[in-house]
Amino acid sequence: MAQPNIVLIVADNLGWGELGCYGGGALRGAPTPRIDQLAREGTLLHNFNVESDCVPTRSALMSGRHPIRTGCLQSVPPGLPQGLTRWEVTLAQVLSQAGYAAAHFGKWHLGDIEGRYPSDRGFDEWYGIPRTTDESQFTSTVGFDPSVVDLPYIMEGRRGEPSRQVKLYDLDSRRGIDEELVDRSVAFMQREVGRGTPFFLYLPLVHLHFPTLPHKDFAGRTGNGDFADSMVEMDHRVGQIVDEVERLGIAQDTLFIFCSDNGPEFRAPYRGTAGPWRGTYHTAMEGSLRVPFIARWPGRVPAGRVSNEVVHVTDLFTTLAAVGEGEVPADRPIDGVDQRAFLFGETEKSAREGFIFYIKQEMRAVKWRDWKLHFYWEPEVNQGQGKLESPYLFNLTRDPKEETDVLVFNTWVLGPVLKMIKAFNDSCERSPNTRPGAPDPA
Repeated sequence: MAQPNIVLIVADNLGWGELGCYGGGALRGAPTPRIDQLAREGTLLHNFNVESDCVPTRSALMSGRHPIRTGCLQSVPPGLPQGLTRWEVTLAQVLSQAGYAAAHFGKWHLGDIEGRYPSDRGFDEWYGIPRTTDESQFTSTVGFDPSVVDLPYIMEGRRGEPSRQVKLYDLDSRRGIDEELVDRSVAFMQREVGRGTPFFLYLPLVHLHFPTLPHKDFAGRTGNGDFADSMVEMDHRVGQIVDEVERLGIAQDTLFIFCSDNGPEFRAPYRGTAGPWRGTYHTAMEGSLRVPFIARWPGRVPAGRVSNEVVHVTDLFTTLAAVGEGEVPADRPIDGVDQRAFLFGETEKSAREGFIFYIKQEMRAVKWRDWKLHFYWEPEVNQGQGKLESPYLFNLTRDPKEETDVLVFNTWVLGPVLKMIKAFNDSCERSPNTRPGAPDPA
């Protein structure tokens, strides 16, 4: 089979319980009919897992490696070392080397200096923000001093050329940026279809990251405030991409994925919901780990399928590389596993049983099958008890809120979990982790 086009849309801080197809939608004052339809036409995962915040998840997706390996542990302010070192191989590089045209439109957050922008890391072109969207508030904040911090800009770049600043990223441009990202995505798809080139479109939207402000055309649309208006806009933007794929006649040749980078926001007034799961991003609770994931590829990905099998964001790297006939690096540990057989319905079982979960330098928890072992306890951000002398064990099927520790009855679970940890630690000994802020290799 010819290499398919790959469309990967990543929402920002979209909680598990926000969309209609995950029990939210109208209940949240924001119907999401376009994404709900996408779910009916494809496979919806209940147990797709990500990292604790933006940088770790995006690095895991792009490298297929846990953030503790790459040094991409947290968001940092402008002007400080951040992002993936050039030693890491990105998904865009893998697919580009396999013959794909690759474009990035949206939030990057994996490097804000020459050599680390998307157009330096495998993408043919990019447009968006190099860091995070809360920077759009900078210039409107009382007391802001532009002499001590870099001003935020929307930027663009092309392979082989320096990236450039396009315009100030302020609250006005925050409201309009997702519209721009979709317009550029549509133009990119049109060009590449005309050329007959398989393409990789990576569209990390800005919604619903705070400040969660809708485009002017959507302001007041729901009557339920900016958050609901923004969710309705996000649904519309996804629908625009779906419509263009259909109009171009490439749906049968396109693997279309929609997911989120993190669990819901915890800060008022932008706090979201993870549905039945407890917690928000920046914790090790299920509300942080589990996020929406929908995949559609007519004739390949089963339609109307729902699964609670464990899948991790690093698996996207390995799976999409395989789908695109790319070559995964063999000179370093790759944590992502190839999920093609599961995704295409050839097996009902995921290719993984669990994973480790770090926040910064601390291994906070491990998931294995239906079990979750916590080594630290912080059910709400900044309300932690520190490291536990006796870990907490929860069965996530019987106790989705992670309220009743059952380790005393199930110490047998420690065996497979600790073996998983040992195997990971051994791999870090063989291939040492990159420290945060490390420079690029000479």
